[in-house]
Amino acid sequence: MTAIGQDSLNTRRTLKAAGKEYAYYSLEAAAAQLGDISRLPYSMKVLLENLLRFEDGSTVTTADVKAVVDWQATRTSNHEINYRPARVLMQDFTGVPCVVDLAAMRDAITKLGGDPMKINPLVPVDLVIDHSVMVDEFGNPKAFEDNMALEYARNLERYEFLRWGSGALKNFRAVPPGTGICHQVNLEYLAKTVWSSEDSSGAMIAYPDTCVGTDSHTTMINGLGVLGW
Repeated sequence: MTAIGQDSLNTRRTLKAAGKEYAYYSLEAAAAQLGDISRLPYSMKVLLENLLRFEDGSTVTTADVKAVVDWQATRTSNHEINYRPARVLMQDFTGVPCVVDLAAMRDAITKLGGDPMKINPLVPVDLVIDHSVMVDEFGNPKAFEDNMALEYARNLERYEFLRWGSGALKNFRAVPPGTGICHQVNLEYLAKTVWSSEDSSGAMIAYPDTCVGTDSHTTMINGLGVLGW
């Protein structure tokens, strides 16, 4: 769930698509307040929308928003961009330790008398299991089936743990082995180009898909117009 932004520049608008109503943060409305943004690169416009959506006067301020627009004058800036991704992409070697950390935090908060269900990723996380897959069989019709059987036999404990995570944690999904390589799955299945989620008022918000990934090929998602780091 996304918190409602401060929206001091009054850029929040609504649109209707497929019979549903969505709120969004208008760059045209921002330009009316901040000045011309037509020469901003598309990537910077996506980051500008991100700041408008998360402006809260604390983590993101009006000055942060203005700094992106002011960048046009010199094409350089020392001002940090407090970007928040729409989602996070992980592969198994780097992703499994993150799930272990979340499980450990749940144990810790339980021991302190708190609610372990409050420990969840803040944004949607997809973990694609591909880096551990080995090829033992090849060149025969049963090769895929046999390789998957060996994969589950070798890593059963890990997959049982990830299956627990998929069911216990909100905003977390595990893509099973044999589905495809991480960046292929990112391009073909996970990318939405336009994301939507519910904010704290219950309204649906539409916004550009962006992601941060732990795989070196995450940036291939740029080919679909999705910013990825």
